[in-house]
Amino acid sequence: MIVVTGATGNIGRPLTRALAQAGERVTAVSRHPAPVPDGVRHLTADLAEPAALGDVLEDVLTEAKALFLLLSGDLHGPGGAPAELVLRAASAGVRRIVLLSTQGVVTRPFGPTRIAMRALEDLVRESVPEPAVLRPGGFASNTLWWAESVRTGRSVAAPFGDVATPVVDPADIAEVAAACLLEDRHVGGVYELTGPEVISPRGQTAALSAALGVPLRFHELTREEAGAAMARSMPMELADDTLDILGAPSAAELRIGPGVREVLGRDPRSFADWAARHVDAFR
Repeated sequence: MIVVTGATGNIGRPLTRALAQAGERVTAVSRHPAPVPDGVRHLTADLAEPAALGDVLEDVLTEAKALFLLLSGDLHGPGGAPAELVLRAASAGVRRIVLLSTQGVVTRPFGPTRIAMRALEDLVRESVPEPAVLRPGGFASNTLWWAESVRTGRSVAAPFGDVATPVVDPADIAEVAAACLLEDRHVGGVYELTGPEVISPRGQTAALSAALGVPLRFHELTREEAGAAMARSMPMELADDTLDILGAPSAAELRIGPGVREVLGRDPRSFADWAARHVDAFR
C-alpha cells in the first residue's frame, strides 16, 4: 500500500489517480475531505498537528510500503512535525519515501525553510532504505492565484512582469513521483524538475489569453503589493523568498532542470500546455 500526503492538491490528485490506475492500494491523506478515485481510501489529517500522526496515520503506516511526502508551508513553522512523520514511517516499516523538496535547497540554501528542508532530505535518506527526492522550481499552477481577476476583470496583476523563469507543470511532478514510488531504478535519485522554457508573468498572461480566446490586461504590482497579497496565504518569510527568486533569479534558477527527461524520457510540458488544460478555471 502507498500513502500519499497532500493527496487532493495539484500534485497529489493526479498522483493518487496514477497509482490507483497502476493497480496499487492507495491511502490518500489530506487536510480537508475531498473526492478520491474509486478504490482509494481517504483519511483527513492535518499533518501540522503532531497528534494527528498517532491518531490517524499510525495503523496506516504499518501497512504501507511507500510514502509520498508533500509538506505545506506551515509544517516548517511552530507545531509542524515533518521529521516526526518520517521517523514514524520508518519505525512502522515503510521502506520507500519520495519527498517533495524544492530547488531552493541548492540555489538558495541559507534561508530557514530551505535549511529545514535540506535537513529533512538528509533525514529521509538516513531513515529508510529506498529514498528519492524531487526538487521542483516554480509551479505553473501558481497562476491559479490569478483566476478570480481573470474571470471578473479579464486582467492579471503580478510583480516583475518581464522577468522570465522556468515553471513546472504539477502533472509532470506527479508522473515523476509515481515513477519513483513504483520503479526500483529511481531509489536514491535526486531530481531537479522544471518546465522546458523560461517564461515571464507577461508571457504567461499571453498564453492564458490565447487559451481563453480573449484579451487579458497585465498590471505590474510592486514588490510590496505582491508581498502583502502573498502573506495572506503563506508565511511572510516564504513570500519574501519567493519574491527574491521571481525578481532576481540566479543562473541556477534559470537552468532547465533535467529531472523530467531523466525519469520519464520526454521533455517537460510547457506552460501553454498547462494553460490549455486548465482554461476552465479562468472562465
